[in-house]
Amino acid sequence: MIQQIISHTPVYVWALLAFLLYRGYLASRDRDITLQKMAIIPGVMLVLALSGLNGHGALGAGVWGVWAIGVLAGMALIWRMTNGDIAIDRAAGTIHQRGSWMPLAMMMAIFLTKYTVAVASAMHPELPHSLPFALGVTALYGVFNGVFLGRLARYASVWLRPADAVAA
Repeated sequence: MIQQIISHTPVYVWALLAFLLYRGYLASRDRDITLQKMAIIPGVMLVLALSGLNGHGALGAGVWGVWAIGVLAGMALIWRMTNGDIAIDRAAGTIHQRGSWMPLAMMMAIFLTKYTVAVASAMHPELPHSLPFALGVTALYGVFNGVFLGRLARYASVWLRPADAVAA
């Protein structure tokens, strides 16, 4: 059964997995990065999650509310866990980002969640119409997105502060 699941997975899915692994590895190393480049992975993860939401499923239009609550929860969590010690270099236009394996873990969690949902839905077509399933998956996507967006928001908030406020 596993062989059939893997053989029926489109090639672009494996390319996406390779890209996410590469970006996760890069995130594990200290580096200087622009805010625009820092927004790439949260953007990709946002598109992945939103493509998995179904406004015609068990939650109906409420899917957006459940997702938004998850986003807010994830953002609040990461905002509180991330300290304000962020180094920026305005002259170079970069932010010093400390290396962390957390982005790779989060990217793999989203990828595996999306992959598992797709496989489970293909094997059990009634599953996406189940309220508990839809609620859980939607909230999980929201929390994942909130963590990425919250981290980006934390860095952006430091970047957008006036230079004299950052120095203090």
